[in-house]
This record gives sequence, structure tokens and C-alpha cells, in this order.
Amino acid sequence: MLKGLIGKKIGMTQIFDETGLAVPVTLIEAGPCYVTQVRLPEKEGYAAVQLGFAEVAPKRLTSGQLGHLKASELPPLRFLREFRLNKTEYKVGDKVTVDVFGVGERVDVIGTSKGKGFAGVFKRYHFHGRSATHGASDRIRGPGSNGATTTPGRVFKGSHRPGHMGSERVTAQGLKIVLVDAERNLIGVHGAVPGPKGGLVMIQDARKQ
Repeated sequence: MLKGLIGKKIGMTQIFDETGLAVPVTLIEAGPCYVTQVRLPEKEGYAAVQLGFAEVAPKRLTSGQLGHLKASELPPLRFLREFRLNKTEYKVGDKVTVDVFGVGERVDVIGTSKGKGFAGVFKRYHFHGRSATHGASDRIRGPGSNGATTTPGRVFKGSHRPGHMGSERVTAQGLKIVLVDAERNLIGVHGAVPGPKGGLVMIQDARKQ
């Protein structure tokens, strides 16, 4: 059985559990999704299901995307994402809703983090700063020395420097489902989810149970 959905982050709220404790919850509008393609080990070499989410006007899609969906007699769908799995009972055209998940299950939520633009090492890597004395009054927020001398005579790749921050694929692992509302296609997970409000997310079974 497929345990995966595409959704849209609505925002954060809180609910109270049976003991009266406030639980921070991220609400996600998940599905309904359509199965747009099924990949089989005999043909593609691996098992997966491609899901489509968010109906749009046909002019929003390319002719290739429209042809791919029209061949399966599906409506124009803005987002297509693939979910790997061991086996599937689904076929092209099936609809997948939030009913595949239940309260108490653990899921991984994949999203794109908020873009922060060009950031320095204070914001990007939490450098603690330098002394403001001994002639360094204008280098307090600088990264400091970052290379060796003659050997190797260069700066190693991957070292912490200023640069573009955010707008990366991030996975929040092992989040607990605390709310499933099938009527409104809503899933509530305990904790924060990467990305801004309205951002696209993928929900799937937690890999680390």
C-alpha cells in the first residue's frame, strides 16, 4: 500500500492533547492526488508510483506534460512527484487521499527551505565572532583565516564561507501525525515543516521508525 502524498503547507497552530498540554502542529493540505504513472522493476528496473497534485488550467502546463496526463485521461495537474516503494496495488488513474495515513503514525516531510539570499557566516553557520580589540575593530563579523600556507596553498572545498543560504531540499524526519481530517484533506503533524506557507511538501512513511 502506498504511503505517500503531495501537499501544501498551510501554516502552524496548536492543539491540546488529552492531558491539556499544548502541542505545536503544522497543518498540511495533502491531496487528493492522482496516480499518473506506475514504474515496475521488470520495465524500469525499480518500483515507484508517480503522483500528481493541484489541478490547474491547461495553459499552465507544457504540451509534453499535458500529453502525459491526457494519455491516462487525467486532469491537468501542476505538480508531479515520484515515490519509491517495494510494491504497489495502485494503477494509473487511482485517487490517493489523506485516508492512507492515521493518527499516531510517523512520517517524513520533504520541502524546500525558505530562501535567505546571500548571508554571512554569522547567520549561515552561527560563527561566534572575533575580538573587537588589537586592531580588529572592523572585522568582528568576519570569518577570519580560512586557508593554510604553502601546503596545500589553497582553501579546501566545503569550508564555511559567506554565500547563498536556504532554498534547499530539507527533510523533517519522524514527525508524528496528530490530526487527519479527510473532509478537508488536512494532515496535522507535530512540529515544524520546512518551507514557507503555501510551499509544496511531500509526505511519506518515516524511514527511521
